[in-house]
Amino acid sequence: MRFVTTPIRPLIAIGVGLAAVGVIALSGLPDAPDLRLMASPRSVTAPEEGAYWRTRTLWKMTHPRQLGHGANRYWVEEQRLMEDWTSPVGKGWSGYRPLGVHPKSAADEKAWRRDGSPTTWKRTADGTVVSLSAKPDRGTVAPVKGRPSTFFLAGQQLSYEELQRMPSDPAGLKTWLGEAARAAKAPIGGVDGYVTRALPSLLHEVPVSKEVRTAAYQALRAMPGVRSLGKVKDARGRVGEGLSFVLQKQDTLVATTQVIVDTGTMLLLAGSLKTTIDGKPFPNKTWTETMLQVGWTDDEPSVPALP
Repeated sequence: MRFVTTPIRPLIAIGVGLAAVGVIALSGLPDAPDLRLMASPRSVTAPEEGAYWRTRTLWKMTHPRQLGHGANRYWVEEQRLMEDWTSPVGKGWSGYRPLGVHPKSAADEKAWRRDGSPTTWKRTADGTVVSLSAKPDRGTVAPVKGRPSTFFLAGQQLSYEELQRMPSDPAGLKTWLGEAARAAKAPIGGVDGYVTRALPSLLHEVPVSKEVRTAAYQALRAMPGVRSLGKVKDARGRVGEGLSFVLQKQDTLVATTQVIVDTGTMLLLAGSLKTTIDGKPFPNKTWTETMLQVGWTDDEPSVPALP
């Protein structure tokens, strides 16, 4: 495939947003780098494992403003379910379901009870207008409109067959992603920063082989600035290998990403983004994502079921 170079929108590295890296459009410049995913001796057919590549994600974030009245102020945590289905021909569906908010900690729950245990909120403690509820929403599911019948990876539009021909060794994969970074003019953090941001997407977003996922994990571990955390538990108690790296550092703002990988399946278990300003948490840019399901399924797209 020929790398293309026209920016069109940010690529989310993990689910709804551990990092944005520049992405690039279908029609490239005549002198775009020409590093192709060469055709295999036989054609690649649709997988036998299922009809859709599916990701089901639980997203959590502390609401940026306290709720309550007077001395009874408390923080609440927002939760959302998000599901994506993609067929081997690149057709996509997206499901979304807010799960409501609840007090973040035991101390917050006590303050919430003293405040009368409300289940809906129209204003925050400082008077900001909001619309929050403790009850789950009905949710939605719909086809993804306007997308080409391809998969996004590192700014490139790839067919299912091309994904199956991704380099399955760490060096080759890093080289391929480096070429994608150069085509995108390495928007944030240079080529290495771009590659580091792109590698986690291979662990859950697109249906590549386990060999490619293994190469992505090994390449990520070896990238400059990536720190091994050893064995780490996610929010569901599952144990995986933890890795972290600084996503952005500007003045007093520091954004750090952490991922937890199941090294048996080489799939992402969880990811998080923690942002601080002057060393203090910045709630608007701090969240966690837990992967509830990643892989092939025959289940038809539907409104996300409650966990």
